[in-house]
Amino acid sequence: MTMMVPDSGEADSPQPGLKVLVVAAEVWPLAKTGGLADVVSALPKALSDLDADIRLVIPGYPCALEQLVAPSAAAELGRFAGAELRLVRGLLPGAGLPVWLVDAPALFQRPGSPYADRNGEDWPDNARRFAALCHAAARLALDQAGQGWKPDVVHCHDWHAGLVPLLLGQAPARPRTVFTIHNAAFAGKFSFDEVRPLGLPAAAMGIDGAEFYGGFSFLKAGIRYADKITTVSPTYAREICTPEFGCGLDGLLRHRGADLVGIMNGIDAERWNPGRDRHLAQPYVRPDCGGKDLCKADLQRELGLQVDPAAPLAIFVSRITHQKMADILLQTLPDIMARSPRLQFGLLGKGDRHLEDGFGRLAAAFPKRAAVQIDHSERLEHKLHAGGDILLHGSRFEPCGLAQLYSMRYGTVPVVRRVGGLADSVIDADASVEKGGATGFVFDEPTGAALASSLDRCISAYQAGADPWRRLQHNAMAADFSWDRSARNYLRLYGPAAPGPRS
Repeated sequence: MTMMVPDSGEADSPQPGLKVLVVAAEVWPLAKTGGLADVVSALPKALSDLDADIRLVIPGYPCALEQLVAPSAAAELGRFAGAELRLVRGLLPGAGLPVWLVDAPALFQRPGSPYADRNGEDWPDNARRFAALCHAAARLALDQAGQGWKPDVVHCHDWHAGLVPLLLGQAPARPRTVFTIHNAAFAGKFSFDEVRPLGLPAAAMGIDGAEFYGGFSFLKAGIRYADKITTVSPTYAREICTPEFGCGLDGLLRHRGADLVGIMNGIDAERWNPGRDRHLAQPYVRPDCGGKDLCKADLQRELGLQVDPAAPLAIFVSRITHQKMADILLQTLPDIMARSPRLQFGLLGKGDRHLEDGFGRLAAAFPKRAAVQIDHSERLEHKLHAGGDILLHGSRFEPCGLAQLYSMRYGTVPVVRRVGGLADSVIDADASVEKGGATGFVFDEPTGAALASSLDRCISAYQAGADPWRRLQHNAMAADFSWDRSARNYLRLYGPAAPGPRS
């Protein structure tokens, strides 16, 4: 049975000055490949607003070193697995939160993404790279890096930080540890030959440690050794305890069920605010949403679509992968566009090369009606959420999902599958858009037929008239997905997380 922190009501009063070290592979705007960076940026800011003393540590990628505010040398950490490590101290742009970068040119100063080369192939030394992050974070957590600051809690995000609870578990006096699973499908699995030189205790190599189907899993290490485990939505916390969604870790997660908590992600309500968004042609607010029509026309022009205010404009803003049902969307969309001759489609994202190519062919087959941008663009992401009418976000599994939260904030109606955080955040319109505060359209099966049926319902609602559609938009925009409530629930969790090795 998973322990659930309620998503309503107030958490216990925050502990003034609670010190929290946040460990992750990325944080916006220093480095971003997806929603992880947004969460690692927004949650610490919300915790800081509640008087917690928050500091972050991430790898020293070139993009992070370039953007860090007021950088200065902080400490020399010596050699680890053949690489020289040092800490660079600075501030997170726009937030002012203290950040340490683990500067190791041999590990992090290379082209491509934080995880892969320009061809999308994982860096072959990722085990060594993120072990270096974890060792540096553990030294910071134990105040062994000469910084004069020791946290009460270390909050580790996803597999890249999974070794930190293991490393701290060896210390007699240590901070409490919290490990957040953002996506159980990414296990951070490596061979034992890759892991043995990384300074880990021998006991961790066994089945009762972090051994995982003949290899070693950073994700399993985080789950096995952290004091508390969280996921990014209540439904996903339940789902990963089942064989269908647990990715081979469901048995361990059931075993740790008393320490497993589902807390819904939030969004940065200032950064994602249609009333003050600098990326938009015309900011807008409820109840009139008048500027949204201008944003739609501006988006249609930028994407090369027919400027048609009456055309329903569906958007896809996500990784182009099997998880996100991009293959199903690619197979299904041509038939839907053929029978809905005014439907338009805009895509922004990167992912599997063959799917990227397929969407390129789709755009060529529907000129002025479909546009595809294979890219990451903060500016265009905001413009799509503001200018679109419908968000397509059908996932085979979805720990939380942020795209649907952004779109609802901007009055763009989501079409989603009933899994994970999508189930927790979108209320199906069912037979009437006026029923139960509906905010979108939900389907159950990961099939083209189910997706098409739900999208057809959405298009019918769009075409039914301005008043019913406006009610849907207003319901969606009224939903509160700010970080304050979730941050208070994290503070509640940080308090009772008891230190000590797990049996």
